[in-house]
Amino acid sequence: MAVKQTLSGKLTALQVMQDAAVIPVIVLHDVRHAVPMARALVAGGIRMLEVTLRTPQALACLEAIAREVPEAVAGAGTVRSAADAQACAMAGARFAVSPGYTHALGQACRDAGLPLLPGVATGSEIMAAQEDGLTELKFFPAMQAGGPAMLKAWSGPFGDVKFCPTGGVTPGNAAEFLSLSNVVCVGGSWLTPADALANGDWARITALALEASRLVR
Repeated sequence: MAVKQTLSGKLTALQVMQDAAVIPVIVLHDVRHAVPMARALVAGGIRMLEVTLRTPQALACLEAIAREVPEAVAGAGTVRSAADAQACAMAGARFAVSPGYTHALGQACRDAGLPLLPGVATGSEIMAAQEDGLTELKFFPAMQAGGPAMLKAWSGPFGDVKFCPTGGVTPGNAAEFLSLSNVVCVGGSWLTPADALANGDWARITALALEASRLVR
């Protein structure tokens, strides 16, 4: 596998999306898992890591990855407020992903220097994000909100918008999403299964990352 160029300095949302076909959506309950998991994903060619703020340990895990795995690009998911954005930036996050969008959240991420992938599920939400200058968006929850058919429909009125579908995306349907002209990458939780994390099965996570990194876009 070719060695990827080091990404230093401030990133754009498009750079985050273009790095690999899949951004792993990660839920960590034990900070001891954070560093070996991140190294396992990087070994498989996946370095944009979305650590979701769904557990009390999330910020500590994010900080550990940012500090100890420089080859990874630590990002934060489930960012919903200005306080979340500030805390993630302080922990070392280099990008943010949210389940929705508000003007206040967008401003907070700009203030914190975090490129944001905000979640959208309707045309009005896309337009609200565009009004604030955002054209790289997360389609969430992707399958429940219309799946590939919805993205195809949006390619006409929103031809200048690029998407990362997340929510219900699996190895079985990822290729269908990635074949669409307005999809740059997908988000998925299958790269870091809960049982693999609990058992410290880092080889399995690397194998899943390798498979994901080879998906055609």
